[in-house]
Amino acid sequence: MLALIGVTGGLVLQRLAREQAISQSRDLTAFSARVVERRVRDELLTGDAEASAAVAAVVFDAVLFDPVVRVKIWSADGRVVYSDRSELIGERYQLGDDELRAIERGGVTAEVSDLSGPENRFERGFGDLLEVYTSIETPSGQRLLFETYQRSSSIEASGADLLGTFAPVLLVALVAFAAIEIPLAWALARRVRGAQLDRERFLQRAVDASDRERRRIAGDLHDGPVQDLAGLAMRLSAAGQASTDTVARDTLAEAARSARASIRTLRSAVVGVYPPNLQQAGLEPALSDLTARLQQEGLGVSLDVSGSTFGAECEELLYRSCQEALRNVVTHARARRVEVTVRKADGMAVLTVADDGQGIEAEEVRRARDEGHVGLQILEELVRDAGGRLTVTGGETGGTVLRVEVPVSPTAMGRDSATRD
Repeated sequence: MLALIGVTGGLVLQRLAREQAISQSRDLTAFSARVVERRVRDELLTGDAEASAAVAAVVFDAVLFDPVVRVKIWSADGRVVYSDRSELIGERYQLGDDELRAIERGGVTAEVSDLSGPENRFERGFGDLLEVYTSIETPSGQRLLFETYQRSSSIEASGADLLGTFAPVLLVALVAFAAIEIPLAWALARRVRGAQLDRERFLQRAVDASDRERRRIAGDLHDGPVQDLAGLAMRLSAAGQASTDTVARDTLAEAARSARASIRTLRSAVVGVYPPNLQQAGLEPALSDLTARLQQEGLGVSLDVSGSTFGAECEELLYRSCQEALRNVVTHARARRVEVTVRKADGMAVLTVADDGQGIEAEEVRRARDEGHVGLQILEELVRDAGGRLTVTGGETGGTVLRVEVPVSPTAMGRDSATRD
């Protein structure tokens, strides 16, 4: 950053120095024109020798010094009425629009001289030159063009002198700026990093608190209603087998089947509230348990998990992502079918949950977040912190597609490499 500022400042100073040097050349020409104008007589236009000598005296005494190497005075019709090079006096050349404008309106103009022109043939030995011209008047009011030719090298040297004057000021300013900026940047970086760590701690605490609460609820459901229904189903089944009444036996068998169906529903709910140990059960069985309740509720579910291992951290994040996506499908999508796929590609685990429901607009997502439904936002932050990306888009034929890409855990990549070896 400081290097960029320094280079930019140096270029700006260089440009300003050159412009200042050219401005000084204009000032020199304007001053010389006023001095020469006092000696100009109307007879200069007719080639009078005395009038020309009067102008030559002041030119050689007060004007023709470095960086000025040539002086010319032109009439509006392009005739050289005076030059310190006498061979040019009386010759006629075409004046440019800028020169005619200077004669008519005044002002001082500076431009690089075109030494290839025949009127400049005597100046070619001086190297690059700068033409500077302005208007003067004869005593009768006849407007003429006063022109000096100045060495470009002198202009550049003057600019270099100005640059050498101001460059130390720029250097000192940069050093002072660095002395102020670096401590501020360091303090700001520490503050930003501290805020990031605080956010990560708060997020982790929220996740841990949610895990503890879900584990408590899942334990209460499993140890209470699930166990009670399991015992009830066993007693109903035993009672039905022991009964000699056909109607009673069928009724008890039907009640036992209903109890077992309720057990499956509750177990699916328990899995949804708190997932199994993924390292023991594996990702595919866990996702299968997660989707079982949806199938019982009449929602068509397709599950396809490819890739044997993704790593514990990656699989936990994939499970949570799928859980949140399916919860949104059930709550908002009004879908008839949902497809869940998990793939491994280029070191990334890719989860896709696509439904055929009514879809979701970006405005609905923002409104849900404003109303306190932040499950998807928290999930997005978890995925981003893991180095992945979460996107929610519309499907090609309708519905919603949630896509999660997260890096495969290094332990899983190591196991896959060992298996291939």
